[in-house]
Amino acid sequence: MGPVCLNTNNTRNYLIPKIGVSGAADMGFLGEESYEIAKEVGREIARQGSIMMSGATTGFPYWAAVGCKEMCGVSVGLSPAASVREHTEVYRLPLENMDFITYTGFGYSGRDLLFTRSCDAIIIGPGRIGTYHEFTISFEDQKPIGILMGDGKWETDEIIKLMIEKSHRPNKKIVFDDNPQRLVAKLLQLIAEDRKLMRGYKNYDGVDSAKENTVF
Repeated sequence: MGPVCLNTNNTRNYLIPKIGVSGAADMGFLGEESYEIAKEVGREIARQGSIMMSGATTGFPYWAAVGCKEMCGVSVGLSPAASVREHTEVYRLPLENMDFITYTGFGYSGRDLLFTRSCDAIIIGPGRIGTYHEFTISFEDQKPIGILMGDGKWETDEIIKLMIEKSHRPNKKIVFDDNPQRLVAKLLQLIAEDRKLMRGYKNYDGVDSAKENTVF
């Protein structure tokens, strides 16, 4: 499967996998090579036929979006701001390298929830508290998660390993790899398996889901 382009005539675009990229908005604690790693994550998402999602922010997700657009990929952002003006003037976030931006108006924490739930899977790169927040939401939601290993360049993956160990809750939808190509491929496999089940979030709206085929 090749990159997803905006001029596609595919009438089943709703089936295109959406992979989110989570990571530090400030990459000051990372080395120069981390920018290229971020871009390669975005390139691989596009190369392997998926749409890239992000929090419409700076740093690691932004450079992943740069890589995604280099490959004619589709990049979608969910902003914490309520408008384009608040996005750029108050939050001081970029507009470039995103084809679409949804202005949630929910601030960072509310945006994180909408962002992760809008994705079929999440890639966790190097990050800080916001990245861990997006990881824990995805973990609670049993979302397929790919942890990008730092091999000494960052410790986010090691901290997440400890979080998983101390969570005392089984989760078979988390994969680790230091290679973006392999990591995206693993996530696409998990997405295909995850789509065999109906996902719900116990909204108590009167709909009676078949529980044995439902992920809650």
